[in-house]
Amino acid sequence: MQENTQSSHILPVMEQFYTIQGEGFYQGHAAYFIRLAGCDVGCTWCDVKESWDATKHPLLTAESIIEKAKVHPARLAVITGGEPLLYNLEVLTTILQNAGFRTNLETSGAHPLTGQWDWICLSPKKFKKPLPSICSKAHELKMIVHSHTDFRWAEQYADLVNSDCLLFLQPEWERAEEMLPSLIRYVQANPKWQISLQTHKYLNIP
Repeated sequence: MQENTQSSHILPVMEQFYTIQGEGFYQGHAAYFIRLAGCDVGCTWCDVKESWDATKHPLLTAESIIEKAKVHPARLAVITGGEPLLYNLEVLTTILQNAGFRTNLETSGAHPLTGQWDWICLSPKKFKKPLPSICSKAHELKMIVHSHTDFRWAEQYADLVNSDCLLFLQPEWERAEEMLPSLIRYVQANPKWQISLQTHKYLNIP
């Protein structure tokens, strides 16, 4: 697995596809997703565990990734994983921005930030905590709610992000039906938070 200290034109890519962003602030926007392979966070409820082993996925140049993205009309690129910050993303994001794309990052924040970003969605995980330096740079904090104890855990990170950062609570998909009533009551009592749903799963799109 490549260190993220050295900028690279070549990255392991599990998949790339054109879709509708289903979560968070950009929910409902057409977007080109670039899912990088490799993850050392290891969430038990992860729905893309096949992304964890980078050696099982092809290495692609940043230029080839962007050529595929440019075929589609939207100019919003979402870099996700896996954990994308395992790699230095300076080259990929610079070329994307030069091609007119907004660059959005989805990260657990467990590795140093690299790349040029228009929007950073930080989604901390208990299995490997985010770096404080990334907390201060996040535009959006998305906390996954798996159990009732996660509300207290979410508040810990709400205190670490900057005052302009948007705060989202999102139920873990397999427990959404059970947790949503509590989540709704929590947001009603604590209106600094918003609810994020995985609408792409309800719509049955990638």
